[in-house]
Amino acid sequence: MNFRQLEVLRTLLVTGSTTATARAMGLSQSGISRLLQQLESDLSMQLFARDKGRLIPTPEAEKLAYDAELVLAGIDRFTNLAQDLRSGAVGPESVRIALPNSLADQFTPDLLAAFDKDFPRVRIETFFDTSMAITRLIEQRIVDFGFLRYEGQQSAGVELEVIVSGRKVCVIPVGHPLADLEMITPKDLRNIPLILTGRNRPNRMKLDEIFRRASVTQTVKIETHSNNSAFAYAAHGLGVTIISSFFANLTKDPRVVIRPFEPALRQSFGLAKAAGVPLSIAAEALNNRMKEMLLPVQDIKI
Repeated sequence: MNFRQLEVLRTLLVTGSTTATARAMGLSQSGISRLLQQLESDLSMQLFARDKGRLIPTPEAEKLAYDAELVLAGIDRFTNLAQDLRSGAVGPESVRIALPNSLADQFTPDLLAAFDKDFPRVRIETFFDTSMAITRLIEQRIVDFGFLRYEGQQSAGVELEVIVSGRKVCVIPVGHPLADLEMITPKDLRNIPLILTGRNRPNRMKLDEIFRRASVTQTVKIETHSNNSAFAYAAHGLGVTIISSFFANLTKDPRVVIRPFEPALRQSFGLAKAAGVPLSIAAEALNNRMKEMLLPVQDIKI
């Protein structure tokens, strides 16, 4: 038994003939007769008496028609709901994303405003935290997906797709002597107050090793744990910071200049979700929109 057979039963009760039913359903008359015969065979009962080309419903057909209407109404609701989910008219209760604090002010508002145009009824919940905390949120499926640094290895419970990369750059207050240089090396930073991020993280450890090889002792004035705070401190003249060009490109501030740091040290970033867990249509759409908005950021020339 299938829903087309139920549609034939419902329509025949209204029209009383296979010809009118065929016209109403856009099928051939023989197709209607075949579907009716299949339904009667499946149910092992006669549903209509034939009288001079007319179909007269049996009492059993009258009783079954009521439930057939309920089933068809349910199918209609199901089909309409699926269409609404695809279009964003409705969605899951919320889409939850986890992002670093560095994306909170400059990037995320634009992302959500763009997404809201296509999915106006989907509620979004944002979490801003460290990479380690974001990884836990993804593993525990508290969030649908998150933005993470690629550290060369990832938790087995997390799937990460690398999207963008950046190289280390120096953010320097305007008017600082280093602002006149085309690029900055560790020796240029000798005795310069530094604002550094990510202590004990793999990329920071690589940066520290570069300074050791250059025989330069870092003069760390401020340790911080977000790129946007490091950028802001540099903009206020508190020192020079070394951050990824990806994050430096997110902020435009006339109080600083940005110069490449040599030797080049690159870092990759991506979008991560729980391993083996598919995203909802709305979460997938937000994920894709974020990819579209991230890619141009790494292409900005320093």
